[in-house]
Amino acid sequence: MPAEPNAPKHRTVLEVISRWWQAWTYPAPDLSNPVCCLDGEVERLATDIGMPVAEVRRLAAQGPEAADLLLQRMAALKLDCKKIVQSNPETFRDLQRVCGQCESRRQCSLDLTLNLSNPHWESYCPNVATLKLLGATSSAAGDKR
Repeated sequence: MPAEPNAPKHRTVLEVISRWWQAWTYPAPDLSNPVCCLDGEVERLATDIGMPVAEVRRLAAQGPEAADLLLQRMAALKLDCKKIVQSNPETFRDLQRVCGQCESRRQCSLDLTLNLSNPHWESYCPNVATLKLLGATSSAAGDKR
């Protein structure tokens, strides 16, 4: 059954933050500093999504592609992103948040491009424990079928 044309599209936390950031910074260059936003706007957004204001600003500055590496890593690990979003939405949001703030993005991108099977990513990825747990959980669930 096709989706209804007026059905709301589900967006990730990073997409929501990025779109908000772009809306504030694109039309007027002087708004590129979040301090210039309307009183309380950043704080309201942070409260709505359950994140500290400083994290919202950091994530917004990285743009909508901030968690693309997470999706690529999950695919490399053969993790079903859609199932994880459905069964563990809070976990997925946390994975996105952590990935979006990671300081090893260049190394991760390089590793994903050059050699998906190289376990080196486990030495720098702040999401390694969660991703391994999700992998073990999905493997165990697959074995029971």
